[in-house]
Amino acid sequence: MKALFLGFVIVFSSLAASAQQVSGTDKVITSYIALKNALVGSNAALAKTRSKELLNTLSVKPADLKPAQQLLYSKYADKLKLDSRHISESSVLARQREHFSSLSKNMYALLSALKTNSSPLYQQYCPMKKASWLSETEEIRNPYYGDEMLECGTVKATLNPASK
Repeated sequence: MKALFLGFVIVFSSLAASAQQVSGTDKVITSYIALKNALVGSNAALAKTRSKELLNTLSVKPADLKPAQQLLYSKYADKLKLDSRHISESSVLARQREHFSSLSKNMYALLSALKTNSSPLYQQYCPMKKASWLSETEEIRNPYYGDEMLECGTVKATLNPASK
């Protein structure tokens, strides 16, 4: 009886652990959003740190992707790592924001093709900078201007969560 009970505990523990695991692309999204939020706050030092974290996250290929998705990920990972590296090498907010524009463009291209995000993402656009970014909320918080023009922008597209 104890062995049976122990078997159930092990099975349910492993099921709970697998349910709590975050997908590889969700880790990338979380790191990207943290960088975006640092830029919204006009915090160059934090943006530098967050871009290093994103760079590290991008260096680990998500194991939960199908072969075709792995190829797509590889295609964009180098571009995203280059953008992240440029941001991490600068302490100048204006330069970080320039590279964030390219990072956001590549991130949207990757995520819209993969369709693996577990929650909605919103592509937002700043007409003043002519640049887009991704957000976890529909509320506009502009990473290109921060407090200067925090609400400048519109939602251009929604990446709906992947169906399980």
